[in-house]
Amino acid sequence: FRIMAGKVKWVTDIEKSVLINNFEKRGWIQVAENEDWNFYWMSVQTIRNVFSVETGYRLSDDQIVNHFPNHYELTRKDLMVKNIKRYRKELEKEGSPLAEKDENGKYIYLDFVPVTFMLPADYNLFVEEFRKNPSSTWIMKPCGKAQGKGIFLINKLSQIKKWSRDSKTSSFVSQSSKEAYVISLYINNPLLIGGKKFDLRLYVLVSTYRPLRCYMYKLGFCRFCTVKYTPSTSELDNMFVHLTNVAIQKHGDDYNHIHGGKWTVSNLRLYLESTRGKEVTNKLFDEIHWIIVQSLKAVAPVINNDKHCFECYGYDIIIDDKLKPWLIEVNASPSLTSSTANDRILKYNLINDTLNIAVPNGEIPDCKWNKSPPKDVLGNYEVLYDEEMAQSDVPDRDLRSRSGQSTGIKGNRARDSGKPILTTWK
Repeated sequence: FRIMAGKVKWVTDIEKSVLINNFEKRGWIQVAENEDWNFYWMSVQTIRNVFSVETGYRLSDDQIVNHFPNHYELTRKDLMVKNIKRYRKELEKEGSPLAEKDENGKYIYLDFVPVTFMLPADYNLFVEEFRKNPSSTWIMKPCGKAQGKGIFLINKLSQIKKWSRDSKTSSFVSQSSKEAYVISLYINNPLLIGGKKFDLRLYVLVSTYRPLRCYMYKLGFCRFCTVKYTPSTSELDNMFVHLTNVAIQKHGDDYNHIHGGKWTVSNLRLYLESTRGKEVTNKLFDEIHWIIVQSLKAVAPVINNDKHCFECYGYDIIIDDKLKPWLIEVNASPSLTSSTANDRILKYNLINDTLNIAVPNGEIPDCKWNKSPPKDVLGNYEVLYDEEMAQSDVPDRDLRSRSGQSTGIKGNRARDSGKPILTTWK
């Protein structure tokens, strides 16, 4: 059964049940069904088999899948940081103004990921950084896990001694250190609402990496902790204070099963506009969009841009109390299960809008089309970045918009025509 994401026309009920049983065994998740068509969403494990050298499939033109073969270059925590660091260095070598640094050596435009090291590989580098500020708190995450599993906070080197290197043998002391972790400087000044920490879950659809074309979903949401935030070291082990994952918070005594501890992005925007002002709020969301595009640009050269693929990512963003957004991680398989009624509506629409862009007009999938859907099929998506359009613009447009200067899509022509000039870097 080599039917992938897209559409399946059932001939008989018997054939349908046989296919569904085979899909479930292979890890393909049914996400929608109507009278004639079924849509399937593949798990990341199944994608490995589809593109495996040993057991892989040869996809035909009418077969499309919902992951890129090496999506993990962005969605694995350690590889995401590695690719962003490489991207910065490449821009520096090119002399790009985007890689400009301030007097303290910090990136002005590309400082959107907390200071991060890989363990055990970067243990000595981490120790050097830790000793510069011994009172700092760090968060450790296993590279290959999700839903908050295996995450813990530390503020003493003794808490992670098992990652230290034995100087005589140059081997790692503990067998448990074989599992790779990332350790990041903890954002200990998060923006709080009602005294509680929250993060943003935003959905981004990439239809192609070369040229890069991505879409932002307008209906993201905030995930709140159930317990009020405190930076106190006595609460470092209380994950209900620090981790926003629903998989963790739903076990809390104060978890609300009606609203699920969630706010819509539009509610957050309304709150920020009323408390901080519209201009500041617009700047914040523009910076969030900037972070997303730069992270995609960072991995674009290394992603296997297979023409059969598209991907809907779940971006996790934290905002600090100075309204600076930070990219925490990117999820390859953001949860499509619903914990509330509003969740169900949002995710149903997300799947529907995603498939309408991946397979426009309800037609048979065709991987050879140019992946530029008409505006009327975008639904709640909006174009976030279109590289082909960007390349027709002036080379320093990205930077000038980051520093608040106006730029037009077609440069001087927009000015000459008397039409309003766009002020974003889209």
